[in-house]
Amino acid sequence: MLYVLDKQNSVLGNFIKEIRSVEVQNDLLRFRKNIERIAQVMCYEISKTLNYKTESVKTPLGVAPTNVVADKIVVASILRAGLAMHNGVLDYFDGAENCFVSAYRKYIDENNFDVHIEYIAAPSLEGKTIILCDPMLATGSSMELAYKALFSHGSPARVIVCSIVSTEYAVDYISKVMPNCDIYTAVLDPELNSHKYIVPGLGDCGDLAFGEKL
Repeated sequence: MLYVLDKQNSVLGNFIKEIRSVEVQNDLLRFRKNIERIAQVMCYEISKTLNYKTESVKTPLGVAPTNVVADKIVVASILRAGLAMHNGVLDYFDGAENCFVSAYRKYIDENNFDVHIEYIAAPSLEGKTIILCDPMLATGSSMELAYKALFSHGSPARVIVCSIVSTEYAVDYISKVMPNCDIYTAVLDPELNSHKYIVPGLGDCGDLAFGEKL
């Protein structure tokens, strides 16, 4: 299933406007905060599709039945840009376990690159619900490799891909190579340029969140 959140008007549009705007996005603190807020909106939507169980909670005046999330959740973020989303997801699923995967582009020439995975730190993922975060889903190559790397730590019951800006190309690609995943994205952009950057996109999310790298 594909969920594109900006198809329905909400305050999400305010946050998307700011992370795209060249007049606002150079404020690193505000950029990171907006990424977190978008992740929170996304998690609220995700929460509607999870499994629940009923627990009783004691109040000062009695006992109340309450439905709570039953899934064992692991928040998995692709370094480094995924870190900008990570805390926003944990704000909603505060009891979740954590996983980190490194993925980076190694350029062969100006317009061609390979994606490399160097590092994964994860608990057992067997039977758990994985929320796999990467703010920019351009080609889908990094997401595919991270997804495959996760299975070295067990077979999850469900994988939910979370991205803020995705391309139609990447969504189609992920749907083919990761057919059992649900995809949540804030916006769906139409194209990639010759450098495989999303257009109109927002630029390099990792640099905007954490500063430029050499």
